Amino acid sequence: MSIETSAKPKRSLSGRLLIAVPYAWLLVFFLAPFFIVFKISLSEVAIAIPPYLPTFDIAAGWQDFWDGLSQLSFENYIWLTEDALYWKSYLSSVTIAGTSTLLTLLVGYPIAYGMARCPKAWRPTLLMLVILPFWTSFLIRVYAWIGILKNEGLLNQLLLWLGVIDEPLVILNTNIAVYIGIVYSYLPFLVLPLYANLEKLDESLLEAAEDLGCPAWKAFWKITLPLSLPGVIAGCFLVFIPAVGEFVIPDLLGGSNTLMIGKTLWVEFFANRDWPVSSAVAVILLLLLVVPIVLFQNQQQKLGEKDA
Repeated sequence: MSIETSAKPKRSLSGRLLIAVPYAWLLVFFLAPFFIVFKISLSEVAIAIPPYLPTFDIAAGWQDFWDGLSQLSFENYIWLTEDALYWKSYLSSVTIAGTSTLLTLLVGYPIAYGMARCPKAWRPTLLMLVILPFWTSFLIRVYAWIGILKNEGLLNQLLLWLGVIDEPLVILNTNIAVYIGIVYSYLPFLVLPLYANLEKLDESLLEAAEDLGCPAWKAFWKITLPLSLPGVIAGCFLVFIPAVGEFVIPDLLGGSNTLMIGKTLWVEFFANRDWPVSSAVAVILLLLLVVPIVLFQNQQQKLGEKDA
């Protein structure tokens, strides 16, 4: 009896230490940088190094710290609401990211479904082909699309040779090129979790539906699609979240009219050197992404508790 009681505190302590590791990781690499960026967003721009005021010096003591806190304000956030450029950038980013996520799902679902239904001997090879683009630099892959989509590029040359078009299509420096770049770049992020979900699907359910006279297409809508929703949601999150803040693809493939918050943030930070405003833009972007995800997870947890 005494051995069992002494073992419980040890298991409890080891369990707490195991849980403390990811929390410590989040504290150091997420919350601490977030609070630093949030503090900069409450500062004002200055011709100095770093280019904002106030700055805190630990050696100056607590009085200097409290004086610095009194100088912080939300003027940068008020400025963002008054300038149409920023809310248009947010709206455009969400629209482009949402459309790209939908297109990625339309392309990726058949790929993941085909991988999950192919013979098991082929699956490792197909999985490797999905992961293969990661072996090449992301920047090089985006630059390759410039050579494909430009007026004298490979795509226009092929279409002209086939006689499909009479003159080159203007694709590069448009939103269409941005959609192509995002779908291509983030397709594996949707295919992999969706494939992992579809591979675990119990095929006996489909066999039972077939035995009961259910057509294949109806079995897909009634069984396969609902059971694959967790993989669909996970994949869509993995595509949508980085696509909202994407900078490289709209900068290289999009035109001057392609407005995304990543480009706006880069201009404010590097061209204008307005760190406080750019930090405020980053904080709002983070909240726009994190808050809906947290609310969705809480809703899913409540639904799971009701079902239980």
